[in-house]
Amino acid sequence: MTLFWIITAVLVLIAIAFFAVPMLYGKEYDDVASRDELNKAFFKDRIHELEHESEEGLVENRQELVSELQQSLLDDLPESEVKKSTHVSPAMLLPGIILIVGVSYGMYASVGGIQKVEAWHDAVNRLPQLSQRLLGDNAANEPLSDQDMSDLTLALRTKLHDDGDDPMGWLLLGRIAMANRDGETAEMAMKKAYDLNPVDGDIQLGYAQSLMLSGKPGASDMARQLLRNVIKKDHANVQALSLLAFDAFEQNKFEQAIAYWTMMKKLIGPDDSRAPMLDRSIERAQARLNADDKAKAIVNGAATAAVTAETAPKVSAEQAKQQVVATVSLAPDVVLPKQGDIIISVHSSDGAPMPIAAVKLPLTTPFPLTITLTDKDSMMPQRKLSSLSEMIVRARIDSDGNVMTKQGDWYGESQKVMLGGDTKVLINKQY
Repeated sequence: MTLFWIITAVLVLIAIAFFAVPMLYGKEYDDVASRDELNKAFFKDRIHELEHESEEGLVENRQELVSELQQSLLDDLPESEVKKSTHVSPAMLLPGIILIVGVSYGMYASVGGIQKVEAWHDAVNRLPQLSQRLLGDNAANEPLSDQDMSDLTLALRTKLHDDGDDPMGWLLLGRIAMANRDGETAEMAMKKAYDLNPVDGDIQLGYAQSLMLSGKPGASDMARQLLRNVIKKDHANVQALSLLAFDAFEQNKFEQAIAYWTMMKKLIGPDDSRAPMLDRSIERAQARLNADDKAKAIVNGAATAAVTAETAPKVSAEQAKQQVVATVSLAPDVVLPKQGDIIISVHSSDGAPMPIAAVKLPLTTPFPLTITLTDKDSMMPQRKLSSLSEMIVRARIDSDGNVMTKQGDWYGESQKVMLGGDTKVLINKQY
């Protein structure tokens, strides 16, 4: 910012110079030169007239008239004292200088967006801190707010504009884009990071995840290869195993999904907070694998994916304050697709598109359904559901299996609800 103010000061000084220099010097010399040239031109014209009149015999004393003209020219020459009297006093310039400075900085303060410029520079200065919080390098870090995410995106785009060869910068941009459901930007950023550093495990994981979410033909095959490369180097990489398990489940390869989730359970241990979620995922996959009929698939699928009002386990008063319960129902005119999923997500009360927590249920789950969302359903460990005091719950029928696309999907949104409260969501609109 110091450099900025120095530059503005230089520009204002240049403007003052354009104003002051002609006032101090330009008028004096311009008037003298113009007067002298005018006298010379008048003298020459009068000499030509006298010559013409003398040839026609109209003038007898031509020489005397010429002498008079010469004397007149000499008498009209400006004296040196005249130059001194035409100087403008510096004190007379002071009001104009004050006006120039006032108008310049006043206009900038009015329309220059100085607050936005200062916020931009502040965001750029906070980039290292915000990056560490997003990556979760420090468990004590506070979760990122919506304003923090906005500042991080602005600072990151500024950095990548100046230094486009930073793979970690592109990785961060890709993660933010995925959180904001911007699949195209996420894939572009992750691919750029991978091209710059194809051996980094975090970049391979991010690129694989963006490929899985893109839904493009052949993208899943490349994503699986990237994840297998990560597992070869780090057999205990839980995130890679989780992505492989999710992919296997989506491909109806339930035995593989169960194997991956079981391996994850052994790695994290029974005391880890993620263990109950893995148990539910394994039970759900096992239910899908061993389903004998549609009724069993519905009961087991719903029980392993969501906590219904009839089967919800007892929770303590403190736990009840750290969750939100949503009842989702369908409007009479909603036509369900033949296949798909139900995506229920929690968003900040300002309606930001980035979900804080989300649950994906099979479309075979009967409506109306009641689901309890907790910190275990949070999208990022750095930003938990319990960090929100007020929130909005959204529900969407995903018809194509690609969470990034929404065209034609039915959806609904609740009113604002406090943490620990209950709300209702009616699916009655279509994208």
